[in-house]
Amino acid sequence: MPLAPQPKRFVATPEPPRRPLRPLRPLGFSLLAVVIGVAAGLGAVLFRTLIALVHNLFFLGLVSPNYDANAHTPASPWGPAVILVPVIGAAGVAFLVKNFAPEAKGHGVPEVMDAIYYHKGVIRPVVAVIKALASALSIGTGGSVGREGPIIQIGASFASSVGQVLRLPAWQRITLIAAGAGGGIAATFNTPIGGVLFAVEIMMHEISSRTLVPVAIATATATYVGRFFFGIHPSFVIPNLQGASFGDATLPLLLAYAGLGVITGGVSAAFITSVYGAERAFAKYMKVSYYAQHMTAMLVVGIAMFALMLRAGHYFIQGVGYATIQDILSGYDYTIGFLLVLFALKLGATSLTLGSGASGGVFSPALFMGATIGAAYGAVLKHFAPHLHVNPPQFAVVGMAGVVGGSTGAAMAAIVMIFEMTLDYSVIVPLTIIVAISYGVRRWLAPDSIYTRKLTLRGDRVPEAMQADVHVLRCARDLMEEAPAMVRAETPLAGFVASLGAGGPGVFLVTEHDDAVRGIVTRDAIAALTDLPDTVTVGDVTQSDFVTVNEDVLFFDILERLRATGAVAAVVVPRGRPTQPVSAGSVSGLITRERIIDFMAAGRDLF
Repeated sequence: MPLAPQPKRFVATPEPPRRPLRPLRPLGFSLLAVVIGVAAGLGAVLFRTLIALVHNLFFLGLVSPNYDANAHTPASPWGPAVILVPVIGAAGVAFLVKNFAPEAKGHGVPEVMDAIYYHKGVIRPVVAVIKALASALSIGTGGSVGREGPIIQIGASFASSVGQVLRLPAWQRITLIAAGAGGGIAATFNTPIGGVLFAVEIMMHEISSRTLVPVAIATATATYVGRFFFGIHPSFVIPNLQGASFGDATLPLLLAYAGLGVITGGVSAAFITSVYGAERAFAKYMKVSYYAQHMTAMLVVGIAMFALMLRAGHYFIQGVGYATIQDILSGYDYTIGFLLVLFALKLGATSLTLGSGASGGVFSPALFMGATIGAAYGAVLKHFAPHLHVNPPQFAVVGMAGVVGGSTGAAMAAIVMIFEMTLDYSVIVPLTIIVAISYGVRRWLAPDSIYTRKLTLRGDRVPEAMQADVHVLRCARDLMEEAPAMVRAETPLAGFVASLGAGGPGVFLVTEHDDAVRGIVTRDAIAALTDLPDTVTVGDVTQSDFVTVNEDVLFFDILERLRATGAVAAVVVPRGRPTQPVSAGSVSGLITRERIIDFMAAGRDLF
C-alpha cells in the first residue's frame, strides 16, 4: 500500500527583512555612539527648555525658557485658581497619550526594557515626540514626576530609530538604546560614570568591549553637551557641610547609617507598592474615562500643592521637587514633623500622578523622598544622640541614594551618581552600606523594582542578573554527538523498522551507494509507519533538510543556520574540510534539536 502523505512540517521563521542587515564596524559604531551622545545631550536640553516654557506659561503667565528647578516657584498670579493648572495639564497629557502613543504613559523605562527584551530594540519614532510633549505638560503643570525617565525614553527612541534606519542588527540597535538612555542620565545629572552604570544595570543585555565602549562614548559626549549648556556643576549644589564629614564616620555612626538603609529599603518597597496600588485602584474602582481619572487625581495634587503654599510659603511637591531637595542639602532648618509631612505628601502625589496615567519619571520623586526621610532620620539622631555629631544634610545625601538604589534596582549607579554629585570620596563607605541594605530590604519586601514591576504585571519577565553565557564560547565539537548511526538509502524500510530495538539511536544518517550523505531519518518518524510494502526503502522517507558545519563553528552560528534554513539537524565535518558534498567517511558528528536542548539545559547548572 502507498505511504500516507506526511504532514508538511511547519518552521516558525521571522519574515525576512526588506533589506539585509548591515552591522557597523567598531570604528563606525563608535562614531555613531558620538552622534547618539550628542542627540541625548541636546534632547535633555530641549526637554528641559520645553518644561520651562510650559511651567512659566501655566504657573506665571510668562513666555520664557528660563527656569531654575532648584529654586522655588513664586506664588502664581492665578491665586487659588492655580489648583486647576495640574488639571489642565492632565487633559493635555491624556489627549496626547490616548491618541498618538500609549507607550508614553507612565515613567517610560519599563517600555524601553520591554523593547529591549521582547521587541529586539524596536521603538516607534513617534514615542520620542509624544513622550517629550506629554512629560513636559505633566512636569511643567505641577505633576509630581521626574524628568529623567522621559529623557531616557526620548534618547532610547531616537537611538532605536537610527538603528532601524541604518538596518543595524539587534545587538547594535539595543546597544544604541542603552547609549541613549545612559547619555540622557549623564547629561541631566552631570554624572558620566553614573550614566554608564545605569545603562549597565538597567538597559544592557550584554557587557563586553563591543557594547560597553559605545555606551561610555555616548555618555561622555552627552555629559559634555550638558555641561556646555548647564555648566559644570552637578544637579544639586551641596555647600560645605558643617560638623563631622563623611570621613569621620565612627562605628556607631556607621551603624546609624545602616539603620537608615533599613528605613530607605522600606520606603522603596512602599514607593513601589503605592504607585502600582494607585494604578490598580483607579482601574478597579474609578470606572470612568482616562481623561476623568487623570484630571481628578491631578485636582487632588493641585489642592495639596496650593495648601502647602498657603501654610508654608512654597508649593514644595510640584514638579520634580528639586527646590525642596536643594533646601534640605543647604541645611534649611525644617522640623522633623514637616519633613515627614513633605515625604508623605510627595509619596501620595507621585502615586496619584503616575497611577492615574501621567507621563514622567520616578527618579526625582525617589530623590525627594530619600532627602526628606534621610534628613528627618538625621534630625532625630541629632536630638537623641548628640554624641554622634550627626549632620542631617549628610543623611539626606545618602538617603537619596538609598531610595533611588532600592526602588530602581540600579544600586551601583545610585552609589556612583551621589558620589559624583558630592565629589567627596569619603561618602563611598556610607553610601555603599545604605544602598546595599536598602536594596536587600526592598528585595525582601518587594521582589520587583519599580521598573520591572510593570512588566511583571503584564506577564513579561526580564533578567534579574547579568550572567555569562557559556554557550557563546562553545563550538560544534563540544555539542555534537560523535559517531552517529548510519543506514544505506537502499535498505528496505520494513526490515529496517523491524530491526529497531527498544533502545538505540534516535537519528540516523542516510548514505547513498557512493558514500555521500543524503539526509537523515528519525526513529520516531519511521516507527509510526505500518504495513510497509517491500519496495519502500529508507531513502523514500529520508529528510534532506540538514546543514553542514565545520567543527569550529560557534554554537550561536549553528543556531542561526538552523533557523534560517529550517533544517532539523547539522552534520559536522572536521575543520578545513569542505562542507559540500559530504561523504560518510568525513562526518565527525551530528547535532540535532534534541541535542541542543540537552546542551542548553546542562549549561543552566552554572546558575
